This record gives sequence, structure tokens and C-alpha cells, in this order.
Amino acid sequence: MSDIIRRDPRAEWIARNRLHPLHAAMQPVQHSWMGPNGVIRKNPHGIGFIGPNGIKRIDRSGAQQGGASKRSAAVEVQLPLHQVPQPAFYICVVPDMVGGRLSSHDRDLLGLAHQLAGKDGAVLAVVFGEHKENAFATAGVDRLLVLEGDEFSGYAPEQRVQGLRAVDNQFSPRHWLLPDSRSGGGELGRRFAAALGERPATRVWQVKDQACIGRAGAGLQDLARPVARLILAAVECAEPVSETRHEALPVELSTTIARSLSRIEDLGAVAVDPAAIPMAEAEFIFSGGNGVKDWGLFHRTAEALGATEGASRVAVDDGFMARDRQVGASGTWVTARVYVAVGISGAIQHLQGIGACDKVVAINLDPGCDMIKRADLSVIGESAEILQALIAAVEAYRNEARRDAA
Repeated sequence: MSDIIRRDPRAEWIARNRLHPLHAAMQPVQHSWMGPNGVIRKNPHGIGFIGPNGIKRIDRSGAQQGGASKRSAAVEVQLPLHQVPQPAFYICVVPDMVGGRLSSHDRDLLGLAHQLAGKDGAVLAVVFGEHKENAFATAGVDRLLVLEGDEFSGYAPEQRVQGLRAVDNQFSPRHWLLPDSRSGGGELGRRFAAALGERPATRVWQVKDQACIGRAGAGLQDLARPVARLILAAVECAEPVSETRHEALPVELSTTIARSLSRIEDLGAVAVDPAAIPMAEAEFIFSGGNGVKDWGLFHRTAEALGATEGASRVAVDDGFMARDRQVGASGTWVTARVYVAVGISGAIQHLQGIGACDKVVAINLDPGCDMIKRADLSVIGESAEILQALIAAVEAYRNEARRDAA
């Protein structure tokens, strides 16, 4: 047998792509390590024990570490504070803020901004209108500028470009970073580049050695060029900030923003069939598992709620849902604002897939299952009865709204 060590390019690509379902399996097992700022980090996926049947179990109640009281008495780790009292320059980031919150793409962008800022620069986040985000500090924002006004609401790229030009005139940032996404960042970045007369670096997935590396040739080739002043970055362009917390000091514009004569009429949002929304982009997911006995009732409930349907691996393997509806590490990683789990016990792969969801609601008969422990709101009972009551409540609410409107 040959002693030559063979490389596996696909395995190396999976190890670099943290959104790939097999990414975690390609990483070296490490239970704890020290971060760059001296904070001890623990790997939650490495904690557990082997049960009597040879299956690895994870005790989330805290009893494994000495009782539930220890978990409740645990003190949250305070991350070191990163301060830039007198920034030598600024790196401006314009996040998409889908749903009023930072997305994973936005957090990757902030991580790239801190690579460019170093120790002397400050990351300035520019947000349009009202938002619901309260974690700017842990996401890596040193300065926060909120541009409020009705002129920025809805689809108003021309007016937003005017706002960014005012920011550019006052702060003169060294670099502008926008997400190269379909949520608005890609279009706004290209419009802004045209207004500044800059040639942007697009689809950038890495900035290294004073060069931007972006995708080209339908994503089959890499194009390297010197670091541009305006960068439109792709997903996973950098690791998000996780080892430090930042000041997120509010700043304001000292000048008024010029009003543009809008040539675009915003007719509002278009109704979309929830079933046509990709799982990774859905904000409200109604997911069913092995505990669902009446799938017709499940579909009617999802339709009444206007939610995108999902499923556990067991439900997919049994043929009740399509494979593209599977949620979890072996299916689709989701970032929904609300995730409702009906009859799902909470396997570790499924919990990994919903780790980025804001609010989790669990409907289950077993009050001790892992999904109940993960959920922000739990309903213990028979799923059929609860779904029927939920449909009745939604219909009553809508009928009352129609009467008030009449």
C-alpha cells in the first residue's frame, strides 16, 4: 500500500464552509480553548456522556454538571470591552438588516470590517430607519449611525444613496462594506459606487494580503484585485466577531441630507406563497415531527398561520414531507424569527439547525424532551387538539379584524 498522503479537496472545502451540513464533522474535536483575548471557550457539542445503549446523550438540564441549581446559578461570561476613543479612520458597514435585525451575512461583514480596521480604526455601522437589533455591541459595532425618516422607508435606493453620500462627506471612511445580497445590499452598493465614481469589488469572499478575492465566471473562478474602497462582500467573507464586545456609541450627521426627486414609486410588498419561500430565507416556520398524527390538520394550520412548512428528519424519512423541507444539520440551517416545532423531540442535529432562530415555540406531549428545554414558549398537550384550537383562534381574530374594518 502506498505511503503517499492524498488530499481530499471536497473535505477541505466542507471544513472551510461553516454553512455546510457536514462542516462540524470535519472539525477537530476540541472541548475547550482560550480565545485571543484570554476568554476560555467551551465546545457545547463535545459535552455529553454515553448512555446504557451506547448512544451519546447530552444533559441540558445541568444535572450532569452537578444539578439544575448550578445551571441557574451560572454567571454569564463578560466579554472584554474593545474601545477606540480616537479612531484614526473609519470602516463603514451598511448591513441589510432584514426584518430589522442583523443577519448572519451582516455579522460576517462586520467581522471583515474589523480585519480592515485593525487596532486604530473603528467600525461605523449605518442603519436606515427603525430597527429591532439590541446586539450591535457583541456583533462588533464601534459607532452606530441611524438615519431615520420616512424618506428612507420602503424601497428608496436613490434617497439612501444620498444618505450614504452625506456620511461619506462627514466621516471620509477608508472603506465601505455592503453585503452583495439580493436583500438590497447588492443593488444599493452598485448605485452608491456609481454615485461616488468608484469601481467596487463585487462578490468578495476573502480579503488577504492587500487584495480582494471575488467570485467570477459564474462562481467557478476567483478574481483578485487590490483592495477597493467600496467592497460588496459575499456570505462567509470573514469570521463574525465573537471574542469581544464593543461600545456601539451613537453618532449623528452634522449636515442635512439632500432630498432626491424619486423616480421610483413603491407600491408596497407583494404577497408571496409561504410554500414557495426557501427554508433558509423563511422568517416564520411551522415544523412537524414524529408526534404529528394528522398531517392534513398540520397543513391547514400552517396555511391559516401563513407560515412556511418544515419537518424533522423522521417526518421526511417517513414520506410525510419533501426532502427540501427538512430542518437540521443534515437538512437546512434556518434563521427564522419564529420557529414552531410540533411533535419534535429535539435531536441534536435538529437543534443545531435551529440554533440561529430568534423565538422557538414547542408543542409536545413530553415535558422533558430537549425541544421543550430549548424553546422560549412550550405548550404541553396533544398536538391535534392544540392545532385545532390554534386555527379557531386565528379565524376568530381575523373575523374580529374584518368587523372592525367594516
